[in-house]
Amino acid sequence: MRKQTIAMMAAMFMVGAPAAYAQGASGADVSQENGKLNPTEFKILTDIRVGVIKIALQLTPDQQKLWPAVEDAIRARAEARYRRLATLRDRTAQGREIDPVQLYRERADALMERAAGLKKLADAWQPLYQSLTPDQKMRLGLVTARALEGLRGALEDRRMEMYDEDDSDF
Repeated sequence: MRKQTIAMMAAMFMVGAPAAYAQGASGADVSQENGKLNPTEFKILTDIRVGVIKIALQLTPDQQKLWPAVEDAIRARAEARYRRLATLRDRTAQGREIDPVQLYRERADALMERAAGLKKLADAWQPLYQSLTPDQKMRLGLVTARALEGLRGALEDRRMEMYDEDDSDF
């Protein structure tokens, strides 16, 4: 039980560390793209996320055989997300006139790509999840809940940042 508690605390620390880094980074520590993650930093963050999940699950040797498909699906989704964000950042920087019809089409394509990636992730998780013990499922739920809290906090911080930027225009 003590090992599980230590592993969970380590997992929680590792999930929270990137958010704390992002909030407390000084100008020297932040990427040159106004605090946006560069590809290397994004890969490191993905490595941490994958590691946290794997540590929290404490997979058995039989379950380890099912892990590579899950890890590949997680990494593929992360890479696709980085590409989408980079494309969006590039378009925003161009400052060109927006064609609403084209915007809708591109958004629909992006949503179909995300849906396909999510389906692949679910398909990869299915066999592993079925083999998890109730204790492992509980730990996975805790890690997932913590990650969602971090995401929710990051979104709220971004909203507040955008709100502050809007106020400074007046």
